[in-house]
Amino acid sequence: MSRQQQALFDAALIRVAIVDACKKLHPRVQFRNPVMFLVYLGSLLTTLLAAAMAARLLAGEVGFTGAIALWLWFTVLFANFAEALAEGRSKAQASSLKGVKKTSFAKKLSAPRHDEPWRQVAAETLRKGDWVLVEAGDILPCDGEVVEGGASVDESAITGESAPVIRESGGDFASVTGGTRILSDWLVIQCSVNPGETFLDRMIAMVEGAKRRKTPNEIALSILLISLTIVFLLATATLWPFSAWGGHAVSVTVLVALLVCLIPTTIGGLLSAIGVAGMSRMLGANVIATSGRAVEAAGDVDVLLLDKTGTITLGNRQATHFMPAPGVSEQQLADAAQLASLADETPEGRSIVVLAKQKFNLRERDLQSMDATFIPFSAQTRMSGVNVQGRSIRKGAVDAVRKHIAANHGLFPSQVEALVEEVARTGGTPLVVADNERVMGVVALKDIVKGGIRERFAELRKMGIKTVMITGDNPLTAAAIAAEAGVDDFLSEATPEAKLALIRQYQAEGRLVAMTGDGTNDAPALAQADVAVAMNSGTQAAKEAGNMVDLDSNPTKLLEVVHIGKQMLMTRGSLTTFSIANDVAKYFAIIPAAFAATYPQLNQLNVMHLHSPNSAILSAVIFNALVIVFLIPLALKGVSYRPLSAAALLRRNLWLYGVGGLLVPFAGIKLIDMALTLPGWA
Repeated sequence: MSRQQQALFDAALIRVAIVDACKKLHPRVQFRNPVMFLVYLGSLLTTLLAAAMAARLLAGEVGFTGAIALWLWFTVLFANFAEALAEGRSKAQASSLKGVKKTSFAKKLSAPRHDEPWRQVAAETLRKGDWVLVEAGDILPCDGEVVEGGASVDESAITGESAPVIRESGGDFASVTGGTRILSDWLVIQCSVNPGETFLDRMIAMVEGAKRRKTPNEIALSILLISLTIVFLLATATLWPFSAWGGHAVSVTVLVALLVCLIPTTIGGLLSAIGVAGMSRMLGANVIATSGRAVEAAGDVDVLLLDKTGTITLGNRQATHFMPAPGVSEQQLADAAQLASLADETPEGRSIVVLAKQKFNLRERDLQSMDATFIPFSAQTRMSGVNVQGRSIRKGAVDAVRKHIAANHGLFPSQVEALVEEVARTGGTPLVVADNERVMGVVALKDIVKGGIRERFAELRKMGIKTVMITGDNPLTAAAIAAEAGVDDFLSEATPEAKLALIRQYQAEGRLVAMTGDGTNDAPALAQADVAVAMNSGTQAAKEAGNMVDLDSNPTKLLEVVHIGKQMLMTRGSLTTFSIANDVAKYFAIIPAAFAATYPQLNQLNVMHLHSPNSAILSAVIFNALVIVFLIPLALKGVSYRPLSAAALLRRNLWLYGVGGLLVPFAGIKLIDMALTLPGWA
């Protein structure tokens, strides 16, 4: 278990929650929950009636009224306790994050170079754009980008994972987070934010977001609960004149007890705790959600956009085959490809060098004596290579090399075109190698699909979620990888504009879209998506555009995010079903007890054969309070979720929580009635 995860009922959390539950008895706090506010008013009223009866200012049964008042206070306190416990877990998680912020000084550089003299400054004086040096044992003083060096970094205080990660300049793993510790080597960092604005600061603020805004579904459910409460309030108020007209006026205490038992107090008391616990469970999965709205939206997602590289595939393409052109041997192609890759520090370039060594023992080249000039890759040329001993060797994308060959008055063989198509059809990436005006052949690069990813997509399909792979590859390559991974659809040659247009298209069809991303080019699409999970290892722009951040930087975790979102929606729906269903049993307990004296025919509703009117009413009120306590673990932990269709889930919930909510109160109220009457308490 990670250090962020808290036990469901930690003793320290319970002590704090009990105190907070009492603090929440302030009227302004209670007013935020209309259902429980009505119970709160009933508690005050019955307490005043009991006090007046004790002082002989009013006639009535002091013991019965006092007992009703006491259990109504317990009902309010139990609801407060559920909310306080959920909030306490989030605050405990925030406290563990605050412990990460230990650094008090930084080694500030005047230029982004490791050998530059540094001076020690207070970490809070750093500003966006400043350069700092961090060495083994140092704690990073700010969020930033690695501009020089490479090091092993311990991010366990944030991610909960004990294994260190590598952070280095360039590529997808150059982003670092303030508060993490350098284990080896050194890094030169350029701070990306000012003090107090770091990702860790925002994480703490998000986790402490107990005062979160309600989600649309939660607002709709609140309106339903308020409507039911008003209906039962009016119905209860009109019962008094009918009973008085019959000659047996029902007491105010009985009417208050009837009202509290009929309104949906169970879900009213647990609704806020369910929402807070949903965000807490998301953090338990090492995902920071900026709001409960984002967690809820995750439960409604039906389209999932996933980037290919690093999400569906391992991320680093590897050279697997040398495919020579006609008249060229495989060793000649390997020789040219290796020469063009010796200064290429990309994973693809290094894999070409390694493959040539393994197949043909090409190694130990003296490049200085060869007077070689290396040509770095650029986005404009889409090629890299080397000029050596009168040879101009280039490797790169097919279109780029074709233009290069044409500019040198060479021919691009049709056989090589066929090789390119063959590599693309099998899901590989073709890299063409040319020596002066002659095409030497194709190097096949292979994207390795992650193990188990196909099974994960099958699970998503069972949930009714469509998966769409996004890639910059050509359509043939994209189609092959999509088929291997088992996604439902794909978008090839994707640009930021194309991603954005695809999301808007799905949203125009009324669908909710989720997306993961880690690059600046993903930011527009992340900002548009309904659920946007940015990778912690990604760029600052991606993190700011998303409404969730995955601290583990595991793009496939989107499955778990959707799972938690659906679990929160199911928990809310299940407890609502249970709450409304268990009110039915209370009708059979309280209505005969309250009105049988006026209307003897109502005695037929006393199917539980409760001992007396007073014991029946008190038993119903006690059950109404205790059921909240028994459901607190379920509200915090969440209902177990299995990938099923919406119809199957509805049937399951109706049987389990509808029928269960109908039957449990009959047994519970009867047992409480027996417990009260055997010792003679009622």
